Amino acid sequence: MAKLILNDEEFEVADGENIVETIEEAGVPIGCSNGVCGTCEIEVLEGMENLSPLTQEESDLGMEGNKRLGCQCEILKGSVKVDY
Repeated sequence: MAKLILNDEEFEVADGENIVETIEEAGVPIGCSNGVCGTCEIEVLEGMENLSPLTQEESDLGMEGNKRLGCQCEILKGSVKVDY
């Protein structure tokens, strides 16, 4: 099990699982879940290496650096700390 940390609250997420449901339950606004609206933009504070690679949808919206779309990220392993 991987660990997602959002607003100092820890959530267990199965390895390889998309984080969209977890961050939505924690209060991140989710508009579409398809990677086209950008409402679920998150900032990865720690553990970027534990997330899936940037998707085409994220690239199309200009995500770079430590910015990702929560609806597109899969947590592969370990611990990831995010903010929104």
